[in-house]
Amino acid sequence: MFDVTRYATAAQSIIDAGRFLYDRGWSPATSSNYSARIDAEHVAITVSGRHKGQLSAGDIMVVDLNGRPVQSKCKSSAETLLHTVLYQIFPDVGVVLHTHSVKATVLSRLAAASSTLNFEGYELQKAFAGVETHEGILSVPVFDNTQDIPALAEQSKAWFLAHPEQPGYLIRGHGLYTWGKTMADCLRHVEAFEFLFECELETMRARP
Repeated sequence: MFDVTRYATAAQSIIDAGRFLYDRGWSPATSSNYSARIDAEHVAITVSGRHKGQLSAGDIMVVDLNGRPVQSKCKSSAETLLHTVLYQIFPDVGVVLHTHSVKATVLSRLAAASSTLNFEGYELQKAFAGVETHEGILSVPVFDNTQDIPALAEQSKAWFLAHPEQPGYLIRGHGLYTWGKTMADCLRHVEAFEFLFECELETMRARP
């Protein structure tokens, strides 16, 4: 059983985040999915197919860390396991946000197969938890898109167990996944990633 008060707090944070991300154009229509930890065994997550700029309490359900619905007949996102695997391997993670911005989608399609995008020299790298200088390299893996979500969950799990310091990844032609201890942390990560993605795309345009 989960704490109803903690669920309500998590649900409201997701609703507020949805409006913000939709207004910025990073979660158009029914794309994207968001989650927030309730406790060590339960996560609040968006119901599948709901418009992220118009979320209400009925659009947020509870799943366990295996992605199974708890006290709900609703269907969570098809990508639920991509959320729960992060809560499993990172006990400090409190929020996971998946967005579908134009810049994240385009940049992921330009990246080579089985590659990482490396960001170096950007002052805004310090927006990510644990990063104290622009001189390091922020590596963002790009996983190929697939409908086999359990396989992708295992692939991402293996990568982040080996690289626990990295704060996000891209799915090719799909979007961004990032996480943080709190909703504020996670939203900051989304904004920082969007800035870096735009800088990279503008740099590509400027090259002869």
